[in-house]
This record gives sequence, C-alpha cells and structure tokens, in this order.
Amino acid sequence: MVELRVEVVPRWPFRLPDHGGRDGVLRRRGGVLERLLHLDGRPAVVRIAQTGARCVLFGAWAQDRDDAEAAIARLRFALGVDDDLRPFWERYRDDPLVGDSLRRRPWLRVTRRPAAFEALAWAICEQLIESSRAGAIEARIVRSLGPRCAQTGLRDAPSAAVLAACSPARLESFGLAGRRALALVRVAREIANGRIDLDAPDHERAWRRLLAIPTIGRWTVEMLALHGQGRYDVIPAGDLGFLKLLGRARSGGDPAARAEESEVRALFERFGEWRGLAGAHVLHAPVAARAVAA
Repeated sequence: MVELRVEVVPRWPFRLPDHGGRDGVLRRRGGVLERLLHLDGRPAVVRIAQTGARCVLFGAWAQDRDDAEAAIARLRFALGVDDDLRPFWERYRDDPLVGDSLRRRPWLRVTRRPAAFEALAWAICEQLIESSRAGAIEARIVRSLGPRCAQTGLRDAPSAAVLAACSPARLESFGLAGRRALALVRVAREIANGRIDLDAPDHERAWRRLLAIPTIGRWTVEMLALHGQGRYDVIPAGDLGFLKLLGRARSGGDPAARAEESEVRALFERFGEWRGLAGAHVLHAPVAARAVAA
C-alpha cells in the first residue's frame, strides 16, 4: 500500500463536517473523517483532519500513488474544500433570504458525494419519503451490498455494477418501494454498461437519458447535479423541505401547507449560478418567514 498526504489551504472559510452520514459510509472518529472509496474496483481509504483555521490535511492509503491522488481528489470535491465562495458572499451577504445565514456561517457548503453514481442512487432512494427513512434504507443497502475494508471496518456504497446485478426484489427487502427499486436497477444497468456517463463534461446529455427512464424525474436529476456533479446553478425545487418551508411561510404558519414547485423555482431564480448554494443556506439555517414569503 502507498500512503500519500496532502495539505490544503482552502480558498474560502472552511469547517470540516462534525458528523458522518446516515448511510454509514463516512465515519468520524474524534476530529478525523474517514471514508473508503473504490476506483475501478481498487480500494482506497482517505482520512481528513482540519489541522488549523487555515489547513486541511488529507491522507490516503491505496495500491499506488495514482489511486491515492484520485481518492483525495474525490474527497476534496465532496467536501468543497477548493471552492471559492467569495463571489457568492460579496453578492448576497445582505440578501433578505440568505444574508443572515451567510453572515453567520460563511463556510457552509453543499453536501456532495465523492462519486456521481452514489448521489444518483441515493436520490432514487430518497424520492417522496422522509430523509430519516431514506437514510435507514441506504444504510441497509450499504451493509448488505457495499464492500468492506477488513483493516478499518469501513464500508463503501455499492457500485453500479453491483446494483445492476441485483434483483428489484432484493432492494425491496431493504425497504425500497417497488417502482424505485426497479428504477435503481435500470439506472445502474445503463451506467454499468456505459450507455450513460455521469462523469462526462456534458451533464445535460446524461440528464436527458436518465429522464427517459420511468420514475426518474426532474428532482432526481437535480439532486444528482447538485450533490454528485458539483452544479451550484441547479436547485432541486421539488424537494419536500423547500415545499414545506415556502408553503408554511406563505400560509402564515400552517404546518400542512405546501408550495408549488414553480414557486420554489421563482424564489431562487435571482441567485442564478448560485441557486444550489442559496438553497443549502435556506434549508440549513432559520429563515425569516417574511423573507421567504416576500
């Protein structure tokens, strides 16, 4: 095994997440995040620690230096450590919708996945259900189908090839609804067979092919774009969190009220290339009802 360490000075204020994910693939031990990844089937373990106000240390263990470098690059992308958010700050720090959150937490970033397929697979699992229930389903999939590192005990999310070979009934046994189980298998087969390339520069081409698959709608593709392909300009406007928040604000506090997806899109339209980051601030921090309803 080859060990590689890279120290990164973020281009904008940064804070390492203080917890792992619901699916169990990202582990936090003390102040260190740990993640198992696979690069064309080859394992790599990455550990990340914030060594000071200005430094983030990445360490990778892999079969060769190229794999170690690739694994670190994936985690740098997932954490957004290299993103320069100054233009967003300068333009929107006084915005009535996101300004308060931005001033309080300028380091806030969109949570990403180190692999685009992982973001897509979990978006399918999360369709039309609460996040806690989706997280439990994802954790069961990881425990049953994800590869495990014997040395660290870490698990990775299953690859497209593994899910392509899985029966929809098997996925249903983890709690995934029938139509979504079938959609996940179909998507995995398209990607495993090379008919859809999520990593190609032309994201829109992959999106069009995905939308032709039953049960794959606009929200799922937008979750892939934002959380798996780094598209800050995309807002998953059909997200239940946005629909609830805007509906409650515009109804005067009715917890059962829901906004229309078109209303959410209109709310974030002015943020242009930063729609996705603006959405993260709205979902992760208290927002004045009058600002949302305006």
